[in-house]
Amino acid sequence: MKTIGLIGGMSWESSIEYYRIINEITKSKLGGLHSAKSVMYSVDFAEIEAFQHQGQWQEAADLMVSAAQGLERAGADFVVLCTNTMHKLADEIEANIQVPFLHIADATAEKIHSCGMQKIGLLGTRFTMEQDFYRGRLVNKHGLEVLVPNENEREFVHQVIYKELCLGIINPESRHQYIEIINRLVKSGAEGIILGCTEIELLIQTGDAAVEVFPTTRIHAEAAVNRAIAV
Repeated sequence: MKTIGLIGGMSWESSIEYYRIINEITKSKLGGLHSAKSVMYSVDFAEIEAFQHQGQWQEAADLMVSAAQGLERAGADFVVLCTNTMHKLADEIEANIQVPFLHIADATAEKIHSCGMQKIGLLGTRFTMEQDFYRGRLVNKHGLEVLVPNENEREFVHQVIYKELCLGIINPESRHQYIEIINRLVKSGAEGIILGCTEIELLIQTGDAAVEVFPTTRIHAEAAVNRAIAV
């Protein structure tokens, strides 16, 4: 079994989910008392959030690269970044480590293709919904058509993530508003919905939408396990 390197803490609520899901899937696949071999480097999200909203992406990249290199030194066989938004820095991380980097958008796109879907809705932070590092990768590398909410809805989705979900606050009214936004994406032709922020899975569950949802935390975690136990 390979050792999974996890860059966590963005936020720690979603990092807990990564650790739990990875070990549950490992036990399910291997049985008995098996659990995953893993190393986690958990950052202080307050520092990261400040860099994000001040546009200090190089400073954020330096932290991510340092974390990934620390995991490599600790014996990780590959690196998993436990957040969608910080995949904006995936290329820089990958260029500065010797072990493979498992990209969350690639794992998600593979799952969507396996379901035979082409047009997909995307929820996440404003960075994820609006910038090319994630949405563009789904379109240009994987050939998907990606729909996002309108500007006011994007701002609402973003604020709920940072002001509620990252603080562990689960607000029923926010869930209701998210579901309405999802329904509008479906009316616009979305065949499924990417929950493109690891914290959104704390708010939206399978069955909350009229179409299939793609929980990126679980998808990414399962891809990590598959790589770790591959012969």
